[in-house]
Amino acid sequence: MKRVAVIQHTESEYLGLIEDHLEGRNIRFQYFRPFAASGTVPGQVGSFDGLILLGGGPYGVVSGHLLPSLAAELRLARAFLEAGLPVLGFGLGALVLTVAAGGGAREAPLRFVLDEAQPAPGQLPGVESFPLACYLRDAPALPPDATVLAGNQAGQPLVFALRDNAIGFLGHPGIKRGMAEDLIMEFEETPPETLLALEQLAASQRRIAEQLSPLMVAIIARCGWM
Repeated sequence: MKRVAVIQHTESEYLGLIEDHLEGRNIRFQYFRPFAASGTVPGQVGSFDGLILLGGGPYGVVSGHLLPSLAAELRLARAFLEAGLPVLGFGLGALVLTVAAGGGAREAPLRFVLDEAQPAPGQLPGVESFPLACYLRDAPALPPDATVLAGNQAGQPLVFALRDNAIGFLGHPGIKRGMAEDLIMEFEETPPETLLALEQLAASQRRIAEQLSPLMVAIIARCGWM
């Protein structure tokens, strides 16, 4: 049985639709909430078989209100990478992963957009284009050895691999509309055109659920969790 550590940055954002896919494959996950009273970030890899870093709404890594647990999470992500264990990052978590893997981050404004991810040739086998809700601040500066797994129509990377089994998503592939609504209400700072993005997310909720199935097959295979 595999066990995965999940770092949660806000009350609102969790694994969402991904929980069922992990549970259905007997992959256990444990949430860590450093923002909560007495909440901490694990100090070492321990007995976990992987790490998932969730998004964080308006928190940034180089601009805005910086993620309070950033230093501890960078140390933890590097420990997993050095141990050869898989790391997934969504939104803010993808930025943390990029920095930990030797890349960087650059300033970019807080935004909430529903993008369409187009898998690159030969990447993400069995996965067709899928909607990806991106709610984050700042942007990744990928290292030279990164592999773009999927991008949007403008050619911008939305999903990328760092080393063999570390994957960053600029959005949350298993988001629910209610999660986005709660995230907007949780913070005073909100991105522009949130109503439009929420409407698009609601209209795409069924496709998100449908496309998540083959996407999780590809993710779990790459992470070696089966």
